[in-house]
Amino acid sequence: MFELLFKYRPALFGQGELGLAASPVVVAVVVAGALLAVPVLLRYRRVRGSRLDRWSLAGIRLAVLAIVAGCLLQPVLVLSSVVPHESVVGLVFDNSLSMRVQDAGAAGTRAALLQALFAEGEGGGALRGLEQRFKVRSFGFDRDARRLSSVGELTFDGSQSRPGRALTEVADELAGVPISGLLLFTDGAASTSDPLTDALLDLGARGIPVYPVALGRERFERDIEISRVDAPRTVLLGSTLQVDVTLSQTGFSGQTVALEVEDDGRLVARQEVRFPADGEAVVATASFAASAAGPRRFRFQVALQAGEMVAENNRRETLIEAVDRRDKILYFEGEPRHEVGFLRRAVGQDSGLQVVSLIRLAENHTYRLEVDGEEELIDGFPKRREELFKYRGLVLGSIEASYFSYDQLRMISDFVSERGGGLLLLGGRSAFAEGGYAETPLADALPVVLTPHRSDDPPFFAEIAVQPTAYGRHHPAVQLAGDPEGSAALWAELPRLSTFNRLTQLKPGAVALLEGHGEELGENQVVLAHQRFGRGRTLALTVHDTWKWQMQMPLEDQSQETLWRQLMRWLVSYVPDPVELAADAERAQIGEPVTLTATVRDDSFLGVNNARVLARVTAPSGSVEELAMEWAVAEDGAFRAAFTPLERGLYEVVANASSQGVELGTSQIHLEATDLEDELFGAQLRPSVLERIASETGGRVYQPDELNNLVEDLTYSGEGSTVKEARELWDMPAVFLLLLGLLATEWGLRRRRGLA
Repeated sequence: MFELLFKYRPALFGQGELGLAASPVVVAVVVAGALLAVPVLLRYRRVRGSRLDRWSLAGIRLAVLAIVAGCLLQPVLVLSSVVPHESVVGLVFDNSLSMRVQDAGAAGTRAALLQALFAEGEGGGALRGLEQRFKVRSFGFDRDARRLSSVGELTFDGSQSRPGRALTEVADELAGVPISGLLLFTDGAASTSDPLTDALLDLGARGIPVYPVALGRERFERDIEISRVDAPRTVLLGSTLQVDVTLSQTGFSGQTVALEVEDDGRLVARQEVRFPADGEAVVATASFAASAAGPRRFRFQVALQAGEMVAENNRRETLIEAVDRRDKILYFEGEPRHEVGFLRRAVGQDSGLQVVSLIRLAENHTYRLEVDGEEELIDGFPKRREELFKYRGLVLGSIEASYFSYDQLRMISDFVSERGGGLLLLGGRSAFAEGGYAETPLADALPVVLTPHRSDDPPFFAEIAVQPTAYGRHHPAVQLAGDPEGSAALWAELPRLSTFNRLTQLKPGAVALLEGHGEELGENQVVLAHQRFGRGRTLALTVHDTWKWQMQMPLEDQSQETLWRQLMRWLVSYVPDPVELAADAERAQIGEPVTLTATVRDDSFLGVNNARVLARVTAPSGSVEELAMEWAVAEDGAFRAAFTPLERGLYEVVANASSQGVELGTSQIHLEATDLEDELFGAQLRPSVLERIASETGGRVYQPDELNNLVEDLTYSGEGSTVKEARELWDMPAVFLLLLGLLATEWGLRRRRGLA
């Protein structure tokens, strides 16, 4: 409509400048005519009628005269037009996998639409129009850009999309020739490592505008995507994993799908997931066991549903290392009681756990069980960090806070926050507030709120029925059966337990897994709760007699043993080692650098900066590469190195750290090198990215059906080799329509007022 009224599209007005083409003689005549308009205004003062009528008629007539005078001055739009075939336009085509998405309407895929735009026939008009005015150079890009002789050379199989790097490479290749602009045909999706900001700054400084052509839809009609899988990199062999899987969807509101988990092709878990409102994501928690040692490839997938636009984003794979080792836990109990023996009996059947027990029998006498030598704990509870920090977990039973020195209490707190260990406090007569822990350094670490206990407070005791909370019903630490329903049935059958510690309030951020109900309680008792504290985790189990479940249930019932084994494994899960190796990606793209980071700490878990760290990388073929890792100055104890996987398959990386000839530790990881399909995740059109590219380089975003306009806009963009061109504006249809409207208004006003 704008072009119909004003002859030219808005883009041309934005690129040009207004001017006058009339000769000086014409200008003089127009000025003289303007002076004669004054008597006209004075003449209207003598016209009969009201003052408003006279001024209205005079104003309309002067407006008509002004428009006529403006036409006589011959207004023009001055544009900088490219000299034919002296400037270059670069066509930059996205060659990644996301171009195979079928959201381009009748054309089918984005790739088919792109090829149709530049095919022979009606769709090829845009390319012919470009070739009539410019030298056209074509490029395809995924990870890098390369020259093309035609669009037919595109394969649309690139596993990465880096438009920033591609634009820089194209600009470098065309350096030295006048460039009118770059046409970027893409959906806007980019790999995270793409330096888009630097590329746009560089293009802006060079004065090279980029005109993105948007391919694809901003929102799919029907699609399910596994957007994220939050899983640990390492887990103790035989442990039950709890993995959060984020599923995004459009078009599946209220529908239920099955999320399946496979361990190297073997189904290990399956659960139903119901989607909320359209467009809302849901987080499903999958629980399964790591039953075989070594690196395990787990696949999380949802079967392809009818009408889905992308099939490949229904699955994700992650690599989890199942480690066959024995984790060491220190259990300090302040008094002989049944819980000690039953706990040790339950955990003793687990080959992955070693519970070293220290039991106080008298004031200055302790009893040690399952120590690794005569010297271990010979002086009782550890007094030095390095002595305590060699354990991965710590369990404190019914032992009063006054038994420990202030430094020991602070050390226990540091065991969690700095060492990253797991701490479990058990209920008892001398535990929690009743044990005097309310105002100690340990109180901050606990997931429950402790109210200081006074000597005149009456003793508390209650029998409670223990049940999982809504969150706990699906948590692997308190699952007593293979499924939540079976577990809930077992919990309902278990006998009541008792507690000496009244605890009802959770800390902010803490989560309750078990709660207790009883007649003596005004509100529910927190039975089992946990929270993150620094690098580690703290748990509070407020009952003291879980042994009753073993004694009062049938002989074949294993609820008490199962709970303790799972609880203790969870206590030491994700506890760091002194030397930890990590890669910036568990699945790497072949040919792309991988950054390795080794965190090195001493036996007090303080960062070591003067260590010698050597990484040994073993490729799938068996070839070995050794890398000397360098200290990252900005972070204590962090050492980094990079390597590039060139083979498909599983790489083993082992880092060894030493300092002054003393071995500090070894860490091992595995990572898989393959052709990633990340391009098909989040593959919707990214209009915000395209708008940013255009605005920061001086271009504009176009739709595929606007390519003919794009040719004209490039012609008058002012970039490249140009000449000045003037286009007349006096004969715009809007001018004549305005004149007719003013004259009709004057005539109508005269008729209405009887002045004709």
